[in-house]
Amino acid sequence: MRLVESQPNRNGGIDRLFMLQGDAVSGPVAAIEGAELVPDVPGEGRLRIFHFNDLHNHLTELSGEAKGTPRFSGMVRHVRAARAGNDPVLFLSIGDDHTGSMLDELMGWSPDAFQLDASYRAYSEGGVDASVLGNHEFDRGSAVLAKGIRQDANFPILSANLHSSAHLLPGQDYAPAAIALMGGLRVGLLGLTTAVETRVGQENDPTLAVASPVQTLQNLLPAMVPLVDVMLILSHCGYGNGAHRSGKAAGVRDIGEADFALARVAAGLTDKPLMILGAHTHTKLNEQGLEPSNIIDGIPVFQAECNGRYLGEINLDIKPGKAVTSACLHKIGPEGDFDTEFEAAHIAPIIARIEQALTRKIAHIHTQALSHKSAQQARYCGESALANFICDAICERLDLRGIPVDLALMNGATLQAGLEPGVLNAGDWFHVMPYADEVFVAEMDAAQIAAMLASNAKRILRAEEIATTDCSGFLARGFLHCSHHIRYRIETHENAGMARALGIEYLGQPLADLQQRRFKVVMSTYLALGGFGERWNGRPICGGVPGDLAGYDLRALPSQNTGLVYRDEIGQYLRDLGDVGDPPGGYLDGRLKVISKEFEHGPH
Repeated sequence: MRLVESQPNRNGGIDRLFMLQGDAVSGPVAAIEGAELVPDVPGEGRLRIFHFNDLHNHLTELSGEAKGTPRFSGMVRHVRAARAGNDPVLFLSIGDDHTGSMLDELMGWSPDAFQLDASYRAYSEGGVDASVLGNHEFDRGSAVLAKGIRQDANFPILSANLHSSAHLLPGQDYAPAAIALMGGLRVGLLGLTTAVETRVGQENDPTLAVASPVQTLQNLLPAMVPLVDVMLILSHCGYGNGAHRSGKAAGVRDIGEADFALARVAAGLTDKPLMILGAHTHTKLNEQGLEPSNIIDGIPVFQAECNGRYLGEINLDIKPGKAVTSACLHKIGPEGDFDTEFEAAHIAPIIARIEQALTRKIAHIHTQALSHKSAQQARYCGESALANFICDAICERLDLRGIPVDLALMNGATLQAGLEPGVLNAGDWFHVMPYADEVFVAEMDAAQIAAMLASNAKRILRAEEIATTDCSGFLARGFLHCSHHIRYRIETHENAGMARALGIEYLGQPLADLQQRRFKVVMSTYLALGGFGERWNGRPICGGVPGDLAGYDLRALPSQNTGLVYRDEIGQYLRDLGDVGDPPGGYLDGRLKVISKEFEHGPH
């Protein structure tokens, strides 16, 4: 690998910036060319680090209870106040800067439709010094991401373990790591991306891959540490390791190689001060100070929840070979101060680009049946009125478009909010389905549908689990809901391994009688790619389901991307309806019945 001097963000805090170029994936890095560019005299002094993660384009809250709260401008106020002092200040994003608000729409779904990258543009003006590639950066494809980086990111984007993209150019669009000179200190920055949730295998970039974060760290870290006084691992891999429960997770979640494993490896590779600035799991760490439980093998781990609700601060007093560390989180909320000039000059013009679309009326909701209160628990444990509504709606929309389909699926965790009574505008609707999913149509036969539903039966949140599960969180089981075409019952029995999907009918006919038929099945991008951590990829079901029960593999199905945006199609369906009330008989039609173990000896 080699070091190349680069231009730091002119609004940031780095004096001189050196980017590493080369391959950190294939094997250990033997040497770094250009190392002489970095002073070989150890530095010492103070360093203040401000960090945030998983902002998901919540620059300012556009919907929900906190609507109008200026999140990023609140962070900028803290950072600018710190930079008015004498100590060097780093301002870092730890990834997932995209997917979550209507500002995503400014990116479009192709480079030709691209307008601007809202977060990267704001970060450039707000003085962010570096970011790392998170999994949601790839939701609209790497070609769109590359356009955003090239047009709007005036700061380095890092990932040492991402490779082989058809559109993202290493050394130009992103780099494995960097060394920053600040106030006499040499600060190493190394980026790592989760290998579990990143959307590889997409048609628009089939060679994109993410290598092992642990192995990549082992390859690169020993070559970097002689050149720095302090090492920062920007880890968009998650707090914990393997199957772990943290942050937004309502149960155990598969995060693969993550911060705990990274810390244990790093601890054996260097005695220099090193810390992990984390993300991905939306975990709130070290709010009132550095907590001993967040120090893994001597390596402190940090994270600042998500959506701009907190800004992390780390204060370092660095001497050769050691650093004294203190930390806290600053709450960024409606009651907090923010940089009004920055908001007016840089955030308001971005929001103005989508203001008309944001406030456009979608429909008038006249029912409580589709509300978040109704949907929150049902999305994981049984028939859901909102999921029924959406599955049936996508089938109707595709029929109107002349795309014949036989049934539709959706995973419950897709639903992040509900349709509340009153006027539903575009911003509210985006909040319900914030993920960037397109509409795929897969082909399945009756046996495959039966096998899929058998796997679904093992994923359901069981009656005995409901009381101890926070259903407002993310339960990574991939529990699926179906359109009205399918009716069946789940008998949960004694445990998940014994759970069964029985009495499966397609439009009133036993599925077993339709063995010769092929079905066109609607699903999202996320499901067609295997559900990643929700394990529709043949790997054991996660989310707290015991027994290593293999999940059904949706990736193996022949499928076609229609190019239609799932959320937009349902939005148009709502517009066409205009007024949404309760249909005769309601939205719950008995398409799924759940027979819990305590009732299994009674009538079915």
